[in-house]
Amino acid sequence: MLITNIRAHHVRIPYDSGVASFRQGASAISALDTVVVEVSTDAGITGWGDAFAYVCPRTTCTAVEEMIAPQARGLEVPDAAGIPAFMEQIQRNLHLFGRYGITMFAISGLDIALWDLAAKVKGVPLHRLMGETRRARIPAYASLLRIGTPKLIAGECEAALRLGYSAIKLHETTTPAVFAAREAIGGGVPLMVDMNCPLDGATAIAFAHACQAAAPMFLEEPVWPPEDFVTLAEVRAKGGLDIAAGENACTVHQFRQMMTAGAVSFAQPSVIKVGGITEFLKVAALADELGVGVVPHSPYFGPGFLATLHLMSLRPDGFIEVFYMKRAACLWRGRIDVDANGSIEVPQGPGLGYEPDKEVMEQYRVS
Repeated sequence: MLITNIRAHHVRIPYDSGVASFRQGASAISALDTVVVEVSTDAGITGWGDAFAYVCPRTTCTAVEEMIAPQARGLEVPDAAGIPAFMEQIQRNLHLFGRYGITMFAISGLDIALWDLAAKVKGVPLHRLMGETRRARIPAYASLLRIGTPKLIAGECEAALRLGYSAIKLHETTTPAVFAAREAIGGGVPLMVDMNCPLDGATAIAFAHACQAAAPMFLEEPVWPPEDFVTLAEVRAKGGLDIAAGENACTVHQFRQMMTAGAVSFAQPSVIKVGGITEFLKVAALADELGVGVVPHSPYFGPGFLATLHLMSLRPDGFIEVFYMKRAACLWRGRIDVDANGSIEVPQGPGLGYEPDKEVMEQYRVS
């Protein structure tokens, strides 16, 4: 079976995040941009992937079509055992364009699509192809966007719990925000604090100490720059709280640097950024070897989210991250919504389990 074509589809679905906001620089973001990667074969079987693209969808689409497609078009579709070598060769061929960022985002999209194809050829769900399934449902946490005002934060936390979410993550950088959330959700609900890399080491240590009474499960990326693993390890050692990081890391090699530096209690690979399922599996194996937890970065709603569900079904514990927002539409017709018990069912169909809704793709396609 040969790869006949690789296409990148830019899909933009508006959302409503209520009192929260999602900003990149000076711009507010009001829609989710997804680059869905379609891999066609001469057998008529299609694989679907996902390449990270929040504010760079056209750039990611170009990377898929100009860098990735020429590398893979016309080649034999690998089986599951052959995907790692197939993808390593593509990484080698494209390494001069960088081992991080857009190149790896595009590589991730192809990798996910190849795993989807491999499982479809076998007629099994992806998780069965990858290993022993331990969970049929994955608990979800509500990943709140930046709000700022403690009273409004408390209200959103309470609303998320009413919808069934079993844990909360903030994107806040002040102690009043953290304590407002804790007071709203009570002591038994896990609370995570994502800071998005704002602080130097000394300030991060002080912030960690100031937050201890609120008992966050972890502080996520408190330090700038995110690849300063030495300083991050110091914050972990001296701040008195667990540290999580990894959404900005690509390939298992960078995660090895992070983990061996003692920088993290929890690794957070993002399947649509790290290099796909292949690299995610390597990161998870390394984390297990070194005694580091795995809490993936997954605030997206394309094929990468389905892939993350399958990957987390192989693990005995851990959450999946869900952006707390109301979307105008869903590629999977509501099948990935959080249930009343705060979890999401792992798809059981062949491959990723679901095919993207073509009507939704066409309605929200950006030419």
